[in-house]
Amino acid sequence: MIQVCCAIIRNGDKMLTVQHGQGSSHPLQWEFPGGKIQADETAEACIIREIEEELMIRIDIVGELGSVEFDYGTKQVRLIPFVCEVASGEIQLTEHIAQRWIGLEDWETIEWSGADRKLIQQNRKHLKVLLCGDRN
Repeated sequence: MIQVCCAIIRNGDKMLTVQHGQGSSHPLQWEFPGGKIQADETAEACIIREIEEELMIRIDIVGELGSVEFDYGTKQVRLIPFVCEVASGEIQLTEHIAQRWIGLEDWETIEWSGADRKLIQQNRKHLKVLLCGDRN
C-alpha cells in the first residue's frame, strides 16, 4: 500500500483544490495537493516538502484528520490528510493545471480523484468544524 499525504489548505471557510493534467494517472480530476512519503521521511515532513515542490509555498500544519484507504484497481493508497494554512509565499502550480478555492458546500460539484472523494465523505463533519467553526 502506497502511503500518501495531502494538505487541506484552508483560507477562512475555503479549501484549496488542484487539478491533474490530461496526461496524469487521474486525468483532469481534482485533489488536495500532496504526494508519496519517501523512505525515512515522516508524514509531516512529506507534506511540507510536497507543498513546497508543487505549490511553491510554505505551510503550517494545524491539524490531522483520519486517514483513508482507497483501491484504484492498479494501486492501493493510504491517504493521510493534514489541515494546513499558508505560512508564506504565493501559490505557483508546478505539477497541476488549475487551482480552485472551494467551500465545503461545493465539494460535490468537483470531479475528485477516488481517495480524495472518500476522504471528504468520511471527514465531512470534521471539515465543517475546521472550515466553518460549526460544531453541529
